[in-house]
Amino acid sequence: MAQFFSVHPDNPQARLLKQAVQLLNQGSVLAVPTDSSYALVCHLDDKNAADQLRRIRGIDDKHHLTVLCRDLSELANYARVDNRQFRAVKQATPGPFTFILEATKEVPRRVSHPQRKTIGLRVPDHKVLQALLSLHGAPLLAATLIMPDEALPLNDAQDIRERLEHQVGAVIDAGACSLEPTTVIDMSGESPEVLRRGQGDPALLSL
Repeated sequence: MAQFFSVHPDNPQARLLKQAVQLLNQGSVLAVPTDSSYALVCHLDDKNAADQLRRIRGIDDKHHLTVLCRDLSELANYARVDNRQFRAVKQATPGPFTFILEATKEVPRRVSHPQRKTIGLRVPDHKVLQALLSLHGAPLLAATLIMPDEALPLNDAQDIRERLEHQVGAVIDAGACSLEPTTVIDMSGESPEVLRRGQGDPALLSL
């Protein structure tokens, strides 16, 4: 059964988040709050956990997963960005945006897009998730918590626990999240392209 960590949204209890980090390091998938909707996260280098994350979502290897980073300096380790791309990403970071960028060799090939060699990258603006990333000491692999054949993300921690209690290691509850996922912007081509409109306003990037 999934563990349930109820944390303060502004000052999350470190002892609870450390337990969550232990579960990540043991190969669990967690359900966590973000500045958009709830997300599923796992250790970036854990193949079995990434496979489990995909099974929960009902997605294949052609669906872009996202690398959650603490800041832009960390993001640069996982994506190739030129000056134009960096300036654009910086305008909307941290925030509810996912940027599709060319993956570096730091990204395991099995989690990048098999043909395009791209990956989703984002820096969340959420105190609990930032604290989790800091205690984990490395980026996390993530996907929006939208169940197969459903249109909206899950946003209630108790509901998530009931529905996924045998599929995730823990649910972190810091209050309800938005029902809107991130805005996804493909930065890998000659000009940015909005692939999904969500919580982030594309006007921040003049799109």
